[in-house]
Amino acid sequence: MAQTNVSIRMDADLKRQFEAFCADIGMSMTTAFCVFAKKAVRENRIPFEISGNMPNEETRRAIENARNGVGLSREFCSVSELMEDLNADD
Repeated sequence: MAQTNVSIRMDADLKRQFEAFCADIGMSMTTAFCVFAKKAVRENRIPFEISGNMPNEETRRAIENARNGVGLSREFCSVSELMEDLNADD
């Protein structure tokens, strides 16, 4: 099969990070892009979810803290119990 060159413009830092990622998984950037292209053509779609709802670092930390139970209040059995706790002097 005949080979051809493809030029891709991207941020230099992103390129560095992607090269490191590819090296970590044992493939070149060229191989990674070819794998992506073959899967996209075979499935006739972008082979992963694209979302604009990526949380920022502060939100990601808050999600992780909540998963680990960090900074959460105790449970309350009623609204009045909650209000007592909120109005109490610490």
